[in-house]
Amino acid sequence: MASTGRRLAAATIVAALSLTLAACNSDQGTTSGGTGGKEGSTPVAGGTLNMLGAGDVDYMDPNISYYSVGYLNLRLWSRQLFTYPAEPGGKNTSPVADLATDIPTAANGGISADGKTYTIKIRPGAKWNTSPARQVTAADMVRGVKRTANPVQPFGGIPDFASLIVGYQTFADGFAKVPKTAAAIAGYVEKTPLPGVVTKDDTTVVFKLTQPATYFVDMLTLTAFSPAPVEVQKYLPGSTELGKNQISDGPYKVDSWVPTKSITYSRNPAWDASTDPVRKAYVDKIVVNQTVTQDSVQQQLQTGTPSADLEWDVAPPPSQLPALIAKKDPNLSIGDTAGSNPYVIYNTASPNNNKALANPKVRQAISYAINRDHVLQVLGGPTLNPPLTHVLPDVIVGSKPNDPYPYDPDKAKQLLAEAGYPNLTLKFLYRNAAEGSSKTFQTIQQDLSKAGITVTGVPSPNADFYVKYLQVPSVAQRGVWDLSLAGWGADWYGNAALSFFNPLFSGKPSFPPIGSNFGLYDDQQTNDLIKQAIAAPTTDAAADLWAKADARVMEQAAFYPLTNNKQANYHAEQVKNAVYVPSLQNFDPANVWLAKDKQG
Repeated sequence: MASTGRRLAAATIVAALSLTLAACNSDQGTTSGGTGGKEGSTPVAGGTLNMLGAGDVDYMDPNISYYSVGYLNLRLWSRQLFTYPAEPGGKNTSPVADLATDIPTAANGGISADGKTYTIKIRPGAKWNTSPARQVTAADMVRGVKRTANPVQPFGGIPDFASLIVGYQTFADGFAKVPKTAAAIAGYVEKTPLPGVVTKDDTTVVFKLTQPATYFVDMLTLTAFSPAPVEVQKYLPGSTELGKNQISDGPYKVDSWVPTKSITYSRNPAWDASTDPVRKAYVDKIVVNQTVTQDSVQQQLQTGTPSADLEWDVAPPPSQLPALIAKKDPNLSIGDTAGSNPYVIYNTASPNNNKALANPKVRQAISYAINRDHVLQVLGGPTLNPPLTHVLPDVIVGSKPNDPYPYDPDKAKQLLAEAGYPNLTLKFLYRNAAEGSSKTFQTIQQDLSKAGITVTGVPSPNADFYVKYLQVPSVAQRGVWDLSLAGWGADWYGNAALSFFNPLFSGKPSFPPIGSNFGLYDDQQTNDLIKQAIAAPTTDAAADLWAKADARVMEQAAFYPLTNNKQANYHAEQVKNAVYVPSLQNFDPANVWLAKDKQG
């Protein structure tokens, strides 16, 4: 996540920038949650958790959401077969069973001998908050997976699994032709089989793959693979109407959602704690205020404002991080990630400047003209933002050192002249509510001016950035923006290069809204290398091919990476058990409690 960041996410944040699209990864970093001491280490039930932010979820729809804030929201009321735990002091990057009864293996019969069939049992007692409450079923799981391919708003990480799940691409192709009405979508979902996702009995779902995939359980942590009750079929996928009428199988339910303004959650009476090994749900209520500035959020958290407990979609302003780190503030967490956040996107489809950005040499020139060190400094410095000079962070299989564009404005001018574009004027899309995004835009604007490139800003509210700009190809094709910032994190961990290349760089199959290739990059050599890597017979062979794909993407200057950032988060003093979960890019709100005398 997006992804969401992911990212899935999903469906996949830099402290300064705001959140990535998909889920963000790697081992848990330094985390402090006030768990030390007698009072802090004894859980306290009750109270209202107040979260403050400046923006909204992408979609209040588990099968569609692919943005880290969406994942944070879903943690409270939506469950998956597998997810990542919040364990103080532990590694929160290994999946555990959530709705599933256990992790499937060959030994327990969950994985077939050929590695291509996964049989997963759903926990008895996991229920929807319908009236009366009813068991989450295998049919609900099949329905949820089918919904990811809907023609109104498909899941942005589909390239991760379109060719992996048997029959998915054919199912999706057929779905794309269905009228965009709730009735037509419901009819297709309920009547059209998906051969790779079927029920064995009421609480057993079977996934059939086209090839073995050792990362499949990790992939199933994506919120896209959430069950969907039949009631969702009354509404268009991803719609506001659906978001206001969602049904919960988690510890909380959504009481109200006023998009871009607020979300309120309360306890779900149908939830049984004995069926949920992941969420403790200590607080009774969660209230999200989405109208607060980044600076104000930090000030309220630090000064003990009663209605301020956790961040929502913002992080500490980068200008304040050095002081917080220097004084070893116990309420600050610095967590590792396995992401590329932020990075600069080049809109290869832009008609501006006589389609200059379609020329790799022009994109190479811009890459030489950006001073990565300058950008990282305004994002909080290289300690929080270690440089990343190519696609894959070093914790991902296939990462190989490569720094093809050292800062060189003279080289940039030379390449622009050779390409026939000595004077460019570029439009830069950025989030003006985030300090880091604004400062990054300003820094790159100054850097590019030294190469004779004029940059003008296209400011966007946080809530519009993805859903109204980056996820709409026609906006890129009209030239509304030429450069932008985005962030990405692996949808799972380790052997996860697929979750970078397929959604971001695999040509037309990765164009939004199905993928997250926002710059509409399409290069046949890159596409071929990705396909070869996916089909590689061994991990070592795949690693070599992923490295070659990485080198090709950089040679073509498809984007400009900046950092495999560390994630900064801050919580108020009264918040206990604040455990950083990389996939959420935040503390897990489903597992914190509040000090007895400060319960909101």
